[in-house]
Amino acid sequence: MSRSIESMLGLLKIRVKRGINLVVSDTFSSDPYVKLKTKVVNSNCNPVWNEDLTLPIRDTNIPVHLTVFDKDTFTGDDKMGEAIIDIRPYMESIKMGLENLPNGCAIKKLQPTRENCLLDESGIIWNNGKITQDMALKLRNVESGVVEIRLEWVDVLRV
Repeated sequence: MSRSIESMLGLLKIRVKRGINLVVSDTFSSDPYVKLKTKVVNSNCNPVWNEDLTLPIRDTNIPVHLTVFDKDTFTGDDKMGEAIIDIRPYMESIKMGLENLPNGCAIKKLQPTRENCLLDESGIIWNNGKITQDMALKLRNVESGVVEIRLEWVDVLRV
């Protein structure tokens, strides 16, 4: 087994759902994508991606950085905002080893703070045998914009 796989705790699946009220980066609109890497949605400041992206997690103390860009054909892509995803509360819930809870059971609720990018309350929920967390992230360093995502943990089998 390779050293990089041995050091991996598991995989974090991030479903990038959609963007809301993203800034207009070009003259009339933007062609946004999220740098974790989603498809580009042309001419839309309220894009729907509904894409699953998977990241290897080696250290739960390192936040995930999400950046939204406007795809440009002839010049460099323009940054449309960024958000930090603190995965520690989610990972703490995973480590609890909970099973067989009723669907929709809230394990933990997180409130928006100055340190996180949450737009509103985010619940870590037991659903269909999985622990998920839906969150609306307010983009930083930009006039407006929200990206909705869902976290889900994928265990890595060890041989």
